[in-house]
Formats: sequence, C-alpha cells, structure tokens
Amino acid sequence: MEGAPDAFGSPYRLLAGSVVPRPIAWVSSRSEDGVDNLAPYSFFNVVTPDPPIVMFSPVGVGEDEKDTTKNVLATEEFVVHVVTRGLAEAMNATSATLEHGESEFDHAELEKVEATTIDAARVADAKVAFECRLYDAQEIGRSTMVLGEVVHAHVADELLTDGKMDVTKLDAVGRLSGSQYATTDERFSLERPP
Repeated sequence: MEGAPDAFGSPYRLLAGSVVPRPIAWVSSRSEDGVDNLAPYSFFNVVTPDPPIVMFSPVGVGEDEKDTTKNVLATEEFVVHVVTRGLAEAMNATSATLEHGESEFDHAELEKVEATTIDAARVADAKVAFECRLYDAQEIGRSTMVLGEVVHAHVADELLTDGKMDVTKLDAVGRLSGSQYATTDERFSLERPP
C-alpha cells in the first residue's frame, strides 16, 4: 500500500509507530510559581555536539501548550533525563494528566535534588541528566520544538569506563508506540566501512 501519510490512518500513528525505538527525554522544569514539573517526551534527540544541543518537541502550541513548554519558555532552564529500565514505571506515572500546579515528582513519589547550575529540580535516581538552558524554540505545526544547550551533565560512575561514557552499561528505554517500550539489552556491532 502506498499513499499520503493520512492514507495509513493518523499521521501521528504512522510516524510514531514507524520511527522506533525513540529515545525519551524525561524533562523537569520549574514554573515561575516554583512548582516542579516532570514529563516524558519521545520526540527527542541530539542536534549537535558543538555546542552540545539536545531537542525535544512537545505537542501543543498557544493555549494548548504543555506545562513543560510554558515553564521552559518562561524560565529558559530545564533538565533532560535519560530513562533507564529501573525508572520506566516512574516515568510512565509522570505522564498522567494532573491538575495545573500539581507536581509529577510528588505524584510519582520521586526523590528530587536541585540542579547544579540552573534553577530546576532533577530526578535523584536518574543515571544520566543534562542541565540545559534554552537555546531556541520554534512552533512547528501542532508542536513546539525546544532546543537546549547542555551546560552541566550528571552521569552515574557505574556508566563510565576510564572516565568516559560506556553505552554498554546504559540500560536505556526507548518508546515504540502506544503502551509499548523497548530496552537496549539486546545489542550487536557492525564495523563502519572505510
């Protein structure tokens, strides 16, 4: 079968069900009123290493903006956590629709600590967390693409080999579609050709 994206049902379902697994940005931010927010976004990736920029793209613009987007645009600071298997259930709990002003940290009973260089909280048990300052934000269609410059990184010592990140030690979780997720415990190697 071939056709325009809507020929396969919802374009969202086609894209989200085909571009898999997607890494998950578990983003914490703080409102101007001091409420800590935490939510997962699976439209997420690295943009460039120099300067170190990451991107996530919450659905919602204008009056439909998510609390995360509102907080980031107002404060220009946020933390992106990498979701690992041990935190997957807590990450899922933070995707619940809560009343405005209610903290997902409290809802999911997650311990939080203050970030080192920005005014936001981070998940205490996260193995990787990137403190970010807003680099740019663009409304694209029904979403807001947020670009953040990583200004400080937290990496658990157990993930390092000779002081460097060792991907074989990171049990990251990726989003598939609907309620399905994937882990990175089944891996293989391919040598890049010259």
